[in-house]
Amino acid sequence: MLADAAEIASSLFPRMKGLLGRSALPKGQALVIASCNCVHTFFMRFPIDLIFLDKSNRAVKVIHSLKPFRITPAYLKAVLTIELPPGTLISTSTQEGDIISIE
Repeated sequence: MLADAAEIASSLFPRMKGLLGRSALPKGQALVIASCNCVHTFFMRFPIDLIFLDKSNRAVKVIHSLKPFRITPAYLKAVLTIELPPGTLISTSTQEGDIISIE
């Protein structure tokens, strides 16, 4: 299990705000961003793990511990992004090609 509590950002303002203003993303929590194929961490205070999913919920890219003030490339096949606490992907052995279930 990647997270037992997830916040969904599907409308414009929550998608734009993302995790800005938070001091951390606690273990077991996630932010799911709809219609997202690129992420930035400008003005964030902590690193995050990322999973970019295609329309079949297959991980097309995983990024470990993206540091603040970075930007990812656009992953054109991705339609959804999950932001997680750093270390989550390693501790769960999540990798590209995995199918992620969102319940």
